[in-house]
Amino acid sequence: MDAALEALRDEGYAGATARSIGDFNPALIFYHFGGVDELFLAALDRTSRLRLDRYRHDLADVTGLAELVAALRTLYAEDLESGHVAAVQELVAASAFSATMGPPIVALMQPWLAFSQELISRVLQRTALGNVVSPEDVAFAMVALYLGLETMTRLTGGDRGRVRVLFASAQRGAAIIEPLLGGRRTSKASRKPRPVVLE
Repeated sequence: MDAALEALRDEGYAGATARSIGDFNPALIFYHFGGVDELFLAALDRTSRLRLDRYRHDLADVTGLAELVAALRTLYAEDLESGHVAAVQELVAASAFSATMGPPIVALMQPWLAFSQELISRVLQRTALGNVVSPEDVAFAMVALYLGLETMTRLTGGDRGRVRVLFASAQRGAAIIEPLLGGRRTSKASRKPRPVVLE
């Protein structure tokens, strides 16, 4: 499964084949998983659960908008470094018009949508937007942005500098906007240090 994720990251869905995934007999893929697509889905399910656990852990105590953006910035950087986001983007793009791949991908997204909605509800409830903005809609937009950032980065030459600038701008903007919305501004000194561990 690790080799499958590496192939998706390095070769893309169209280029990854049974022969290009790892240094072992391709027949093992069909014996254990039934096919390459099934292997990709199993690999995505595994890495998705690991990353979701990481997000839940690191965002468990986050209640402020600026603090949320800062934490997401770190987590997204981890996803880029590990290749998780590249693998997810490849499978989502490949399954957009697939009757066999589409439904399983949507099912794998559901826990992320539910978690995002829960997180947004927690952060917004302390602000003037708590009764105005739909957490469900914002959660959908967050997941779409997550996937879209990687897609646009690849389409524009692979420079991740713009993503870093986007997160930095969002972090500064959140720190300014949060007090205006009635939310709490979380000081850096009060935050618990969170170690960076790549899965």
